[in-house]
Amino acid sequence: MFGLGMGEMLVILVIVLIIFGAGRLPELGEGLGKGIRNFRKATSEPDSIDVTPPNPGATSAESKPDESGAHSKPAS
Repeated sequence: MFGLGMGEMLVILVIVLIIFGAGRLPELGEGLGKGIRNFRKATSEPDSIDVTPPNPGATSAESKPDESGAHSKPAS
């Protein structure tokens, strides 16, 4: 794992314990786990952006909303 042996991992753990303290380690682990989970979820899900073009048969008068916000259609 990244060329780190048991001794190096132990030294890193001791340094982290000294810097953050034993009480904050569960919070750090939880935050790291959530970050990894969100990253995996974001890379595995398809993009949610809809890039389909609008209906080519619609004219600007049909798709233009009136003052009330409702779409108006020209009278036939």
